[in-house]
Amino acid sequence: MMLFFIGVATGIATFIGGSLALRLKDNLHLILGFTAGALLAVAFFDLLPEALSLGKNFYTPLTITGVLAFGFVVYMMLDRAVLGRETTARGHVGAGSLTFHSFLDGLAIGFAFQVSAAVGAVVTTAVLVHDFSDGINTVNLSLAGGTNARAARRWLLADALAPLVGIGVASLIAVPEQFLAIILALFSGFFLYIGASELLPESYHNHPRFWTSVLTVLGMVVMYVAIRMAG
Repeated sequence: MMLFFIGVATGIATFIGGSLALRLKDNLHLILGFTAGALLAVAFFDLLPEALSLGKNFYTPLTITGVLAFGFVVYMMLDRAVLGRETTARGHVGAGSLTFHSFLDGLAIGFAFQVSAAVGAVVTTAVLVHDFSDGINTVNLSLAGGTNARAARRWLLADALAPLVGIGVASLIAVPEQFLAIILALFSGFFLYIGASELLPESYHNHPRFWTSVLTVLGMVVMYVAIRMAG
């Protein structure tokens, strides 16, 4: 029952962040700047270190960073081969990748509580502090990719429910640490590409670069501080 309420709490945090992004969509370029920084920070300071930690007994650091680079290249090729067209596919795939990341967050919470309550509490705190930003990121990726507000709300709802689904799945199966490490490294590459190649250029387009740059740095700093406090 406690894990159920934790899943609900992560969903609420995600939904609040995404709802804020929808209300402020007229200032989307500023939000995109902040989101780019936050997404890059999640990849650099959360996903990659966790992948290295989980995989240290199974892989070399070069292998983990190689998987990250593979994820970056895979998303780049997908973006150029399929999503480069003027369709809403870009928004759906970007938001979908974040929704799957939230599902992994739920898995991480469930597996951590299988180890101990203390480890579970630490992982839960780490997930909660960045789920608010995840909601913003999901809406922004959806809107920036050409979807409408209704589709963005649907992705936000899916993202809010994903951690609860992940917690439920974790109670049924056990995923080896080395497999989870590969998944986290792969998604680090995805998020680095999305942040650097999509959100940053979109935030700069026809808008003052000073404030978007400030918001990007602020997004990185806020996420870095939140992750350090959670750790």
